[in-house]
Amino acid sequence: MRIVARTAVWSAGLLVALAAVVVFSTTLGPAAIGPVAVVKAVLNGLALPTSVAFGANPAPVGALSLPIPAVEIGWTRPFSFAVPDRHETIVRAIRLPRIALGAVVGFALAAAGTVMQGFFKNPMADPSIVGVSSGAAVGAVATIAFPLAVPFGLQTAAFAGALVAAGAVYAIATENGRTPVATLLLAGVAIQTFLGAVISYLLLHADQGLNEAVVWLMGHLTRASWDDVAVTTPIALVLFAVLLAYARDLNVLLLGETDAASLGIAVERTKRLLLAAASVITAAAVAVAGVIGFVGLIVPHMMRLVVGPDHRILLPTSALAGAAFLVLADTAARVGPAEVPVGIVTAAVGAPFFLLLLARREVHEL
Repeated sequence: MRIVARTAVWSAGLLVALAAVVVFSTTLGPAAIGPVAVVKAVLNGLALPTSVAFGANPAPVGALSLPIPAVEIGWTRPFSFAVPDRHETIVRAIRLPRIALGAVVGFALAAAGTVMQGFFKNPMADPSIVGVSSGAAVGAVATIAFPLAVPFGLQTAAFAGALVAAGAVYAIATENGRTPVATLLLAGVAIQTFLGAVISYLLLHADQGLNEAVVWLMGHLTRASWDDVAVTTPIALVLFAVLLAYARDLNVLLLGETDAASLGIAVERTKRLLLAAASVITAAAVAVAGVIGFVGLIVPHMMRLVVGPDHRILLPTSALAGAAFLVLADTAARVGPAEVPVGIVTAAVGAPFFLLLLARREVHEL
């Protein structure tokens, strides 16, 4: 119960902090909007279901008209505060989609980074360690460089590339049903190096798409939409729930695979599940936002210093802190004299912070 209480307290505090960061970020931009107006505009956009009706819509099939089951949901908006239409449009259609996507991507990357650091017992591990980001980059840059040759959209190609790369690393590292962590790490480094060469080759042939490809590789949230949020959020939440369900098993794995097996942990199955879930949640984030570094590296380590190494507390707190961190980083990226890709900001903030931890000898073995 003590663990549950600590998790609830920390998570509640970070949720409040995240909400404050979202409101603060939404107020900033070329058109200044006060925090009260922001909150009112958001509340005005809330809709609650009031009724559910089941029916059938006719669908023509040849000469017949077949009924297709349909569900109609009635909605009502409980709030109607007086807010200028211009402000509501700016808040709900322009700023909030980008901020919401930043929160989801930061949440996913920090959660994956937490699991990868525990999985590899290495504070330098991050979500891209098994080639997910490199695979996504190959898919995205290939789509930009050769749009007629790739039959998918950019995000779909990036997501597929990420999963193929992670699958290749796992297949290379697995032998006789076992996947040694050291072999997995080395396979990830090898695949990342190879895919880096492929990305360089594709960039040479990007021509007019070179600028777009470079921006994607730096990480960006400039084209965020509510559709991106709607697709990415369920994936992130479902896979986070899976990772959280195995947080205790991840704690036990830190003792060593032999000890974990003696304590009743199905070691190889748990490793496969953790690796798959962390890879897919990373792929979903990278597919919509490009390669954003340091979120999955710095945030879990920072939260480990604050809340301790127990993944039952560390995983949810790191995910929420990652969401707030990326929203703040993207705010800095878009409100400066000239907008820059958010990956530049996370690297510029993350690298000095990590060097500070190293100087203070606060980077420890897991």
